[in-house]
Amino acid sequence: MTAHLAQAAVAVPLLGAVLAFLLGRRNAGAYALAALGTLGGLVAAILLVAQQLTTPVAQHLVTVGSLPLGPALKAPLELRVTPTGALIAAVALFVATCVQMFARWYLFSDPRYRSFAATVSAFTAAMVLVVLSDDVLLTLVGWEVMAWCSYLLIGHESNQPGPRRAALKAFLVTRVADAPLVVGLAGLAMGARTTRISEVVTAWSTSNLDAHGTLRLVLLLGLVCGVLGKSAQLPFTDWLPDAMEGPTPASALIHAATMVAAGTVVLAQFLPLLAAEPTARLTLVIVAGATSVFAAVSAFAQVDIKRLLAWSTISQVGLMLLGLGALAPGEGADAALLHLVGHAFFKSLLFLLVGWLAVVVGSTLVTRMTGATRRLPKTFVPVTLALFTMAGLPPTVAFVSKDAMLENAVRSQSDGHVEGLVGFIMLALIIVGTAAYSARAWLILQHRTVLERRGERQVLTDSHTVRDVDIVEMLRSTPEVNEFGDEIDPIEEIEEIEEDEVLPRPGVSVRLALWLLVLGGVFGGLLAFTRLFDIDTSHLNLAMMGASVLLIVATGLVVRIMSLGQLYGDAARRLPRHIPLAASRGFGVETLYRTLVTRPVLALARGVHRLDSGVDAAATRAPGALARAGKALDGVHGRRPATGLSWVIVGVVIASILGVTLW
Repeated sequence: MTAHLAQAAVAVPLLGAVLAFLLGRRNAGAYALAALGTLGGLVAAILLVAQQLTTPVAQHLVTVGSLPLGPALKAPLELRVTPTGALIAAVALFVATCVQMFARWYLFSDPRYRSFAATVSAFTAAMVLVVLSDDVLLTLVGWEVMAWCSYLLIGHESNQPGPRRAALKAFLVTRVADAPLVVGLAGLAMGARTTRISEVVTAWSTSNLDAHGTLRLVLLLGLVCGVLGKSAQLPFTDWLPDAMEGPTPASALIHAATMVAAGTVVLAQFLPLLAAEPTARLTLVIVAGATSVFAAVSAFAQVDIKRLLAWSTISQVGLMLLGLGALAPGEGADAALLHLVGHAFFKSLLFLLVGWLAVVVGSTLVTRMTGATRRLPKTFVPVTLALFTMAGLPPTVAFVSKDAMLENAVRSQSDGHVEGLVGFIMLALIIVGTAAYSARAWLILQHRTVLERRGERQVLTDSHTVRDVDIVEMLRSTPEVNEFGDEIDPIEEIEEIEEDEVLPRPGVSVRLALWLLVLGGVFGGLLAFTRLFDIDTSHLNLAMMGASVLLIVATGLVVRIMSLGQLYGDAARRLPRHIPLAASRGFGVETLYRTLVTRPVLALARGVHRLDSGVDAAATRAPGALARAGKALDGVHGRRPATGLSWVIVGVVIASILGVTLW
């Protein structure tokens, strides 16, 4: 039964995508087919999680059978269900279901909704395939399908140049990073003579495939490079903020539970090999840590809330990868994967809520989003809880996962691993940065404008004045009269309509799904105490937990002080003006790309084109030149044959006749 459930978790969303695209002639039909596909996969994944809670044992499951590649390479094409993998698959499918429901409201009149809904389902199926895969080929299939689906989702509004450019940029940047990953996976599989990931890890860990370790290091660095590209880490960070050109539901899916987080899952599958290569681990720690700190600073300085969330995604994914690299050999990846689960909850929730608020206020710019939760009060509590979860305050899931990663880094450092020391320092900086941009976003969204504060003060002043005048009470209790002194019949009061009730809002089912995401983020830390994760919760470092909480609270207070007296309640306005401007432009990373990559490649391409054109032209002109040379030589040569040549011909003929006669 487990095999059928795992296959259904992948196949049902994919089937829903195909049916929605082929049969969904109207938006409602496409939504029904695509949403039922993701919902069916979610049910299968939940049943897998229930099985793993009772018997938490990894199981190998067949799919379509082995590929006949000959005796040199076995390709079983199997899935592998683990407790953590089953939970991640269920969370990805749950987030995708919420995205489908929200997108039906958000893109209600979109003429391209059918393709959007189908792409979301296909995207989710690819992510689940990567999570449950135990085969290099299946991992590559899911990896590539996610790349194409992200291209379609980011460029959904293809009639506009911005989304088209962002989609192409995301596709090209991740393609460049994927080339070393393909080489790395192929080399590992060829060396182990199998594509089964568990056997690849065992072969390269125990056998003498690489006596000096150089080849294994090179292949692992290729794998790390591909993960960095898909996760938008340095030097591939620039594509993800530009991907905000896509619809907000697409951003929620890409940033929260699919493509960007897939690299963490793949590296976790190859963690034993990574643990055996200190150079690869140190490289991952330095790059992921530097990216996470840089992205936190960029998020704090953004002038657009949606781009703030994009940079926060880069920072949070860097935190996950940092948690993997800072592990001591022999430790598990459960802390980083728990943070992945928590990130899926709170980041998808934040994107969907910001999308809802943007529909009301008309933009995601800070100048328009300021005080948005006051205009739409029903979003205040979920926005607050989501941002508190991202900041890592107790008892949220991010608090538990960050504390677990800090503990792992401390143990690694105590064992003498420099990756643990570097990771611990980076983790402390990331905690500060995360608290800073989370507090800034909350202060902006709940900010009271100057007019609102003045109005409240005026109401208080009027109330004190009325309280002191007794005649007011008399007038209030006396019936109204007309100019003749006759009593006027009381006018039936019209019930005042609350502002929130006339503003756009999704349906009850969508709002219920948003609240389920809230609960997942706030109480998801309890998963660390279940059989789904192997996290040591019996020896909690209370001093470190308290220190991290104090660090978060102190950072929030500093941001609050910075926001006092600032327009829009924006603490970033304390920064020099050129910093937010540079941050909105990605600190010139795209300019650096153009200088170091684009222009040299285009210059090389133009040179090759000119050389190729010259060769083609020369080849075309060569026959004519040879013909003209022949005519010139023919003009120099006389038409009458020389006497000596005539005698040579006569001699050859006579010799031939004598030879035949005498034979």
